[in-house]
Amino acid sequence: MSSDTAMPLDEFIKQLESLAAEAEQTFQDAVDAEKLETARVEFLGARQGRLKSVQKSLGRIDKSDKPAAGKKLNEVKNRIQSSFEASQANLSCGQAERIRDLQVDPSLPGQRPRIGRLHPITQTIEELKDIMGRLGFTPAEGPEVEDPWHNFEALNIPEIHPARDPLDNFYLSLASKQAGLDSQLLLRSQTSTVQIRVMENTPPPVRIISLGRVYRPDTADATHYPMFHQMEGLLIDTEVSLADLKTVLHLFATNYLGEDVPVRIRPSFFPFTEPSVEADYYWNGKWVEFGGAGIVDPNVLKSVGYDPDAVSGFAFGLGVERLCMVRHKITDIRDLFTNEVRFLRQF
Repeated sequence: MSSDTAMPLDEFIKQLESLAAEAEQTFQDAVDAEKLETARVEFLGARQGRLKSVQKSLGRIDKSDKPAAGKKLNEVKNRIQSSFEASQANLSCGQAERIRDLQVDPSLPGQRPRIGRLHPITQTIEELKDIMGRLGFTPAEGPEVEDPWHNFEALNIPEIHPARDPLDNFYLSLASKQAGLDSQLLLRSQTSTVQIRVMENTPPPVRIISLGRVYRPDTADATHYPMFHQMEGLLIDTEVSLADLKTVLHLFATNYLGEDVPVRIRPSFFPFTEPSVEADYYWNGKWVEFGGAGIVDPNVLKSVGYDPDAVSGFAFGLGVERLCMVRHKITDIRDLFTNEVRFLRQF
């Protein structure tokens, strides 16, 4: 070996001592097992470890000095390995002490996390969307703050109609003044407003359901609440009849209640349908009110620009809370809005 590539023994030993001191300090500074393992790979790694790199210099040591150099290399390797193991033991001991300080017994089973769930009304709404979606109806949404045109006039409810009485609606005088409107805005009293908005912007055929909150100044009791949810269905096409309406209601009730449910219709009156009916379904040995329905009044079709001689349709409205209460045998609608967790966990 030429003298320009040879490494003196003392220089080799100096490199080993420096590496050992640096490794010991790095191991001591490691604050967790991940950092300690990173340090181990850095100094003791089988391929790219720094001790391995220094070991390659052993070939440059003079032949007469190699036994002493090899002995020193083994001593440093053992020293670094011992330092790593000591630091590893200290970390394990420190972790055990922290566990004891927390007074935790790691052998005990863990606590199962409490999993949330959807509110029963939300569950009902999602199921209604699914059932009606399979019948070809698409969900549609609209604003909860409405103008008289969409809430009343387009639905064939004239200004003198008692349904427009301030005692039966939540009118928003301040909001109307701020908007610079001549007529008062109000919280919608029915989701039929969505049907008007859809028909104003959509040519027939139309097949939608509108689901959402509506507001009426009712006194809260077991069956009434000033805010509740409605689902209204609308189908506009050619040659639509009451037989189509009854078929859809029967299919819906059968799917929602899980068995073949008889449905009956009784004559009634609503300004926006003609003829109008009340629908009932037979459940648990008695007839239960379903909701209002009927053939869409020609005046409603005219108000949205449809030709009543060319198209016809049916509409129906159902109370979501009522359907939820029947399904789960809930006797007081107020239980759905008090946010009593013990009650809600049942669903």
